[in-house]
Amino acid sequence: MKNSFGNSINITIFGESHGNSVGFVLDGLPAGIMVDEQNIRALLALRRPQGAISTQRSEKDEFVIHSGVYNGYTCGTPICVTIPNADTRSKDYGDMERLARPSHADYTAHIKYRGFEDFRGGGHFSGRITAALVAAGGILLPALNKKGIYIGTHIRSCAGVKDREFVNISDDIKELSNKQFPVLDIERATAMQDKILQAKQNGDSVGGILETAIIGIEAGVGEPWFDSFEGLLSHAVFSIPAVKGIEFGAGFAVSEMLGSQSNDAIRTEQGRVYTETNNSGGINGGITNGMPILFRTAIKPTPTISREQQTINYVNLENSTLAAAGRHDPCIVHRARIVVDCVAALVTADALAVKHGTDWLAL
Repeated sequence: MKNSFGNSINITIFGESHGNSVGFVLDGLPAGIMVDEQNIRALLALRRPQGAISTQRSEKDEFVIHSGVYNGYTCGTPICVTIPNADTRSKDYGDMERLARPSHADYTAHIKYRGFEDFRGGGHFSGRITAALVAAGGILLPALNKKGIYIGTHIRSCAGVKDREFVNISDDIKELSNKQFPVLDIERATAMQDKILQAKQNGDSVGGILETAIIGIEAGVGEPWFDSFEGLLSHAVFSIPAVKGIEFGAGFAVSEMLGSQSNDAIRTEQGRVYTETNNSGGINGGITNGMPILFRTAIKPTPTISREQQTINYVNLENSTLAAAGRHDPCIVHRARIVVDCVAALVTADALAVKHGTDWLAL
């Protein structure tokens, strides 16, 4: 089982949904990066449940920094952080111990780990583990901000309701930074939440699309083949539970365009190179071109729902039915937004460290 990502800056995540804690080890960061614990708390709060549109499981996320930070700055040694699990109700999963929740990892986990997996709450496959990624992002995002690099994500669509597109990306990212429900058009936010509540009342769930922008990143970052910048982002983003698709720039829409429509005209002004459109999403040949990185992530509906579904008992291989009990999100799109931001920060920081050297982020 591999739980690590990164070349120069490397993260390893650990824990299970109903275990003692979840956490991470972040290695490769230089000494001298400020670590503001209040900032980590603020990001973790953006990931936590939000009233009726989320699960009723309520974790305080009172993290503990065990190593790698002294007097508020990184030491240059591995950073280890744990986040205790306090609000677990494992008894909710007693009747589901051998039943595979449709579109969940129960069956595949059982096959891979030969029955030794911790199935409670999804175990190591749970979205609970993303709290570790967000806590790590609480260190990386401010470090990138000091380098003039900013990352922001909004809900582009949810349950068929669409938000407006990015317009002034810098201002939009600032607007999104503290929003618990990250939508740029407030009226659209209300309509989305109504759709989520309707699905919940029907014992069902909904999904959506997140749109992310990375601004301030220079041209020339990434490799042409296996470590292309969009390849690195895709690799990391697909590690987030419930992600089923990703597209950059115009994405799949380019398949319906003419070359004259999809090509981004290149211009220069006062020594600055830019493109008049950004159908490429800020990346050409796997390498950043200096324009904003734009990508969209498809989040599936939460697979654990209370409606009766057909399934199997994966131990005796008998057909069965399941109506899941317990506390579950009718939608995780709004909570996944900060996870995508933090994963994008990890990829960006790592790629820049590969190009400029490990100490670059602290200089």
